[in-house]
Amino acid sequence: MKYGLTSGILWGLDTVILGIGMSMAPFIGTVEALALAAIVGSALHDVFCAIWLFLYMLVRGRLKDTVAALKTRSGKVVMLGALLGGPVGMTGYVIAINNIGAGYTAIISSFYPAFGTVMAVLLLKETMSFKQVIALIVALGGIIAMGYLASDTTVTGDPVIGLLGAFATVVGWGSEAVICAWGMRDDNVDNETALQIRETTSALVYCVVVLPVFGAWLFTVQAVPTLATGVVALAALTGSISYLFYYKGISRIGAAKAMALNISYSAWAVLFGLILLGTIPGPVEIVCCIAILAGTILAASDWKELFSRTRA
Repeated sequence: MKYGLTSGILWGLDTVILGIGMSMAPFIGTVEALALAAIVGSALHDVFCAIWLFLYMLVRGRLKDTVAALKTRSGKVVMLGALLGGPVGMTGYVIAINNIGAGYTAIISSFYPAFGTVMAVLLLKETMSFKQVIALIVALGGIIAMGYLASDTTVTGDPVIGLLGAFATVVGWGSEAVICAWGMRDDNVDNETALQIRETTSALVYCVVVLPVFGAWLFTVQAVPTLATGVVALAALTGSISYLFYYKGISRIGAAKAMALNISYSAWAVLFGLILLGTIPGPVEIVCCIAILAGTILAASDWKELFSRTRA
């Protein structure tokens, strides 16, 4: 459980740092910046994650293991998971934000662990007790409430396109963990090689497909030599470490429980927002954070073992 929970904590920190970078020039100020910032920020984030993981595997002398894993069927399955979790999920997320707003997008996309849990039960034969499912629902309820508080009713995009984008996010993010978990059942594809394959595949698809489709390469090149991109690189470092713990969690406790713990980032982001930005949460947000943390921990825990340790 500690791996999944740590991934949530670090992803919350990643979210806040990335938000700081995206609030700096050149990602703000002009119509072009507002239109392309989210997709370029996502692309740069995954590219830097791929670079950090390349350096990590290089230092550990494990690049040859990744090359060997790519030649296996399981390695190719992880590549499919990368496409769903990265370009498909994140592009859908960006499209949804641009059309229905960040708040409503957060509400809908928060259902990805529920979708992933159903897939994990059906495809991987993972199990969650009724109590754990209820705990997950409580956590999702907290996320939905926070999303509702942040809802922007001034967004005037196409609601149908926005909903389709949010649906793509749910399917993409929910499928990623399950598909990668299936791939990591092969002894030739451990959690670290799987993650390097995931991030490298995602970064390449962003560069070769997503950025050209959105006509965003020129803006990306202009953004690279700025302080904002340096902040995005720092966020990606935190995100890379988060992903290392996330994939470790998937391999240890399964996709469903790892996803349940990972969504605790919504609560941790509020804490880091307070520490780094001085953003004081309101009473409702505090209650939601407590619900999210309690729900995610209970959804991924053996209750008997957890409460026996608490008594001890």
